[in-house]
Amino acid sequence: MAKSNASGKIDIYAAGCLCWRISAGELQVLVIHRPRYDDWSWPKGKQDNGETLPETAVRELREEVGLSVRLGVPLPEIRYQVKDQWKLVKYWAAEISPSAKAKPDHGEVDELRWASADHARKMLTNDDDREPLDELVRLHRHGNLATRSVIIVRHAKAKPRSSWQRAEGDRPLAATGKRQALAVTRLLAAWQPRRVITSPWLRCMSTVIPFAKKYNAKVKERSQLTEASHKRSPKKAAAVVEQLFDMEHPVVLCTHRPVLPTVLKVLSRHMPNSLGDDLPESDPYLSPGEMIVLQMPRNKKSRAVSCEIITPFDD
Repeated sequence: MAKSNASGKIDIYAAGCLCWRISAGELQVLVIHRPRYDDWSWPKGKQDNGETLPETAVRELREEVGLSVRLGVPLPEIRYQVKDQWKLVKYWAAEISPSAKAKPDHGEVDELRWASADHARKMLTNDDDREPLDELVRLHRHGNLATRSVIIVRHAKAKPRSSWQRAEGDRPLAATGKRQALAVTRLLAAWQPRRVITSPWLRCMSTVIPFAKKYNAKVKERSQLTEASHKRSPKKAAAVVEQLFDMEHPVVLCTHRPVLPTVLKVLSRHMPNSLGDDLPESDPYLSPGEMIVLQMPRNKKSRAVSCEIITPFDD
């Protein structure tokens, strides 16, 4: 177990992944050797300026072992002391294709090995690193490790209603909102949704279309998600949200603050009470650009196994 941090103060933030695959019917995980510390651990690294921790995890995997990953279920974070500072490391599960080739960067990492969970547990140098592995094994045992993402985004900050005299659907993002939209694009890349469902009003489109264009995601406009349509028929908006849970691939939906209560009601039906209690309960529910990320087990009708509320980097 990690040492106690009574003050709760964190001086250093880092993030990484437990990369996993199924080979010959066996769960395997990727363990790396770092010559600087002469230890076996998980791929991870410190957060750079201008990054969120999900972005850090993805970048570190690319730099240390040459893998492009899509984040899955969040795993237990680790806190420990480095000299007189407290460090927090956040981990996610990341599924890797059996055909993907990992390569050590020969700087921070000089060797890597795919190992069974039992073998990896023995290889790990630090006891703290076993906690996220134990959770990964538990998820696999219950059929909840292979997941897909369902993401809800509130559009980025728009120009004030009081200063806009034209059609409400044409109200654009404010300058702050345009920066938030770029941050949303970077953050969504950590989960790589293949489909974008959005209100056709300009402020929603401007929030998620940059991601769709950059990563070639399919876009579907749904008028039921606008504020006006939702006010007339919340049931139609709810039906659009319900369809997210029938899709096979990761998906993101972007809508407006007044629509979020209906969205959250649908989400709660697909979550166990232990997770549903973490959903926001009061207005404004999400800040502009903020998102809810659910991990849903693939290939079966089941409830979410994780729920994260994540804010894009704000400069």
